[in-house]
Amino acid sequence: MTTTEQTPAPAIDMDTLMAFVGAFVGDLGATMGAGNVLLGERLGLYRALAQQPGDARSLAEATGTDPRYVEEWLRGQAAGGYVEHDAATGTYSMTPEKAFALTDPSGPVFLPGAFELALGALKALPEIEHAFRTGAGYGWHEHDEDVFTGCERFFRPGYLMHLLPEWIPALDGVPARLERGARVADLGCGHGASTVLMAQAFPNSSFIGSDYHQGSIESARQRAEDAGVAARVRFDVAGAQTLAEHDLDLVTTFDCLHDMGDPLGAAQHVRRSLAPDGTWMIVEPAAGDTVAANLNPVGRVFYGFSTFLCVPNAVSQPGGYALGAQAGEAAIRQVVTDAGFTRFRKVAETPFNHVYEARP
Repeated sequence: MTTTEQTPAPAIDMDTLMAFVGAFVGDLGATMGAGNVLLGERLGLYRALAQQPGDARSLAEATGTDPRYVEEWLRGQAAGGYVEHDAATGTYSMTPEKAFALTDPSGPVFLPGAFELALGALKALPEIEHAFRTGAGYGWHEHDEDVFTGCERFFRPGYLMHLLPEWIPALDGVPARLERGARVADLGCGHGASTVLMAQAFPNSSFIGSDYHQGSIESARQRAEDAGVAARVRFDVAGAQTLAEHDLDLVTTFDCLHDMGDPLGAAQHVRRSLAPDGTWMIVEPAAGDTVAANLNPVGRVFYGFSTFLCVPNAVSQPGGYALGAQAGEAAIRQVVTDAGFTRFRKVAETPFNHVYEARP
């Protein structure tokens, strides 16, 4: 009779195990914290607390909420470091910095939008599980509404902070052309945050925003109307390869090239749409060129979003070529040069974005 040798189980180092469990506990708290952050924003709890420190009862009175729920919320927020707790008085408060980041959706730093996007994406867990098993795609338009609104609120603060002061000025000759009057197309514009910001800054230029998602375009049109720029901004329901415009001075793509099923085809269409001396500004998530270079907190965020949003959307489209949100400069350069652009350079970067300039 023969016996089968069994490989002995690896020895477990308890210190290493408990360190990993500790990291997991932090992740679990952050996961549940996402919903609590959105409650604080949507119920006005952060805004009220920023204006007047107090206890659960006073905060509940100020916001029309139940004090017992508010008490539990405040304790969790203090445990997570989002609010301050004074043990001697039993009251809570917010620092100016935390209030700045958590209470102003129109400001240059607004954090709750990121959690709105994340929680909206996670609602598609059953569909993404199915995609893993079958290789099927899952389109952007199929996601929960919180994905669309959260995406705008996630990215818009960065555009407010960097687009006009840094990114456009970094493009060779583009600011002067926009001042004189340029024709601009903003592809994959979503709710039109980037399009409207540019239109407000450059009143002599005309703008076309496009996105294949009908609901986003309807919201973008309303944003333009509210901002008073609707006469110079047109929003079309169109994919990146179907916009029928030519001789454009500037084409922009904000955090969307990596979402496309055929980024090379999109790049070729951009090249055909540009004037001979036109410019393509490509804004993409900050990423290195190797997996190892992206094994950091920012890379983790973008890989997580990419698994639920970017790769499934790209796979759902013709081409099925999924760059992913951590494509890196080398991959973007390859797409751009394969499309026939002869000049490509990185012109700006932030902790969350890299900005590239491409010319025919």
